[in-house]
Amino acid sequence: MNYKKRGRRPRAFLFVLLGFLAILVFGWVVMLLWNAILPDLLNTKQISFWQAVGLLILSKIIFGFGHGGGHHRHHGGPSDRLRQKFRNMSDEERKAFREAWRQRCGQWRRFPDQES
Repeated sequence: MNYKKRGRRPRAFLFVLLGFLAILVFGWVVMLLWNAILPDLLNTKQISFWQAVGLLILSKIIFGFGHGGGHHRHHGGPSDRLRQKFRNMSDEERKAFREAWRQRCGQWRRFPDQES
């Protein structure tokens, strides 16, 4: 009997359950905040729980899921390591590196120390 596969179903069920509960809780919070602030401030109507959940889902679709929907640059990635390595090279090593790069990739990208 494979015990590893058996353990995945409860985890997946728990993950789905926690996600559903998070949507309900955040929807409730959105509803409370909307109804406490906006009707008096902007003369709007109060919203129901399901309208708050819909508003929450709509905002996540528009503004993105996870990390705000934007691209985050990860420091210490391959390009940063290459840039650091290039800075630590001597002039002769840089020339040899540039020539090898041009032979492999062409001249489509500038190097860090070159002027625009």
